[in-house]
Amino acid sequence: MADAADLTTSLLARPPRAVLEAFDLHVIAGPDAGAHRRLGPGRIRVGTAPACDVRLGDPTVSHLHCQLEIHGHGVHVTDLESTNGTFVDGVRVYSAELSAGGTVTIGATVLRLELTGEPVYVELSRADRFGRFLGASAEIRRVYAILERVAPTDATILIQGETGTGKEALALAIHEASEREGGPFIAVDCGAIAENLFESELFGHVRGAFSGAVIDRTGLFEQANGGTLFLDEIGELPLSLQPKLLRVLEMREIRRVGASTTKRVDVRVLAATNRMVARQVNEGTFREDLYYRLAVLEVIIPPLRARREDIPPLAAHFYQSFSGRSDPLPPEFLATLAARAWPGNVRELRNFIERSVSLGWVTRQSEKSMGLPTSAPPGLPASAPPGLEALLPMDLPLKEARELWTNRFESLYVSALLRRCHGNVTRAAELAGVNRRSLQRLMAQHGLRSGDGDDDADE
Repeated sequence: MADAADLTTSLLARPPRAVLEAFDLHVIAGPDAGAHRRLGPGRIRVGTAPACDVRLGDPTVSHLHCQLEIHGHGVHVTDLESTNGTFVDGVRVYSAELSAGGTVTIGATVLRLELTGEPVYVELSRADRFGRFLGASAEIRRVYAILERVAPTDATILIQGETGTGKEALALAIHEASEREGGPFIAVDCGAIAENLFESELFGHVRGAFSGAVIDRTGLFEQANGGTLFLDEIGELPLSLQPKLLRVLEMREIRRVGASTTKRVDVRVLAATNRMVARQVNEGTFREDLYYRLAVLEVIIPPLRARREDIPPLAAHFYQSFSGRSDPLPPEFLATLAARAWPGNVRELRNFIERSVSLGWVTRQSEKSMGLPTSAPPGLPASAPPGLEALLPMDLPLKEARELWTNRFESLYVSALLRRCHGNVTRAAELAGVNRRSLQRLMAQHGLRSGDGDDDADE
């Protein structure tokens, strides 16, 4: 038997948690007056649909009218493109913060938010990454905590987030954390397939099924058998094909176009979109039953501006990838990154770091932070680098000289960028931070062509 001194029980290590304050949602006017609901972690859907968390009987309320989510400073309200709109304290909103005591009016129903004084615990992961998906902020570790539980299962997951947040990277990380890791991971962009080819692309076809079907073709569901099929931009799926996808998700069997028999498939489906699918349901462009079948678990990746503490580690990761160096980024450069809004999210940050490494901006910032001379001593004008002064149009007035210098810069910049990208216009546009059409206009304006003479080779 153990000695009395050894009978101390060790406490189990508990996962870190964020503490929020619970809210009560009271219906103070409308057909459901008197009803109330405690708001906890996660999104609360309000509407007349049977699957809503707060289901109302008000006929002036949309199927999926709005959603509520607790944050550290209150409750975030988002309108889901409802017919009659969502009003916070009398002001129509599409997205707003609601504090304790505030009211939300939807149709003829008025909701009031009240603090309960009770804590709500939100579990956070201890990890600073999920597979190849990086981030250590509380917002993203909240997502990790959910995925660590469901990734090993076969649950269908709908990933939502703005463009550039890393939805495909997260989908691949889920696949690699599942029992299907050894199977195929097939990704398809639903917005990049012609509508008349969708069914054949997903389910395959048999010879003679339609004009041009000269051989049997295996669809993406069959190719992903034993693994994961990732349907990116699922909001672009044609309405006519949605019932067939719903049947596959429910029955786990497909029928090739032109075939008379079905075939069983063992596929886990992950879907992603930068649209709010609930709004598409209200608009009638997305089936409600398919939405709920896809959103067995709904994961929303917060934009980069909502998790700014993730910017330094992401920037350091991209810097090391593009430069091959592991030295820390200069504080002035990180301060510049933190001050930007990043509407393109992680993809925009990645492109910015690659462009900065290519043009030497990071190196110059490092020399400046180390005290190395990067400009003339105080009191003396800075001189241009050797050879550059010859390009300055000193014989012209300032305004005309500036315009000529800008034109020369654009021509030199675009030429150098195209050479670096071996004539790939799309890649050059990504590095320049502009869309392809804008870069093509600049090329035409300055009489430039891609290096290989084939401007459309990368399309």
